[in-house]
Amino acid sequence: MTTPVSPSAPWWTFGHVWLLIAGPAIVIVAGVVTAWLAVSTPDPVVDADYYRRGLEINKQLAAEKALLPALQGRNHAATPTPQSR
Repeated sequence: MTTPVSPSAPWWTFGHVWLLIAGPAIVIVAGVVTAWLAVSTPDPVVDADYYRRGLEINKQLAAEKALLPALQGRNHAATPTPQSR
């Protein structure tokens, strides 16, 4: 003897089904947003003279580093000595 089967509720009324659908749906939405950002935002163009500009920056940094002992001496001379009690 078989037991009668009662009609079940529609699939969209169960919360765990939406939990399973949410993961792939979020990935699809994130992929569409990423693709839209990639297409709508142009990549920055690298300057043709980037190497020369980099060398100039390195020379400027080296010049600033060469002045470091003088700056430390100036800062030391400007610092007041603590008063002994």
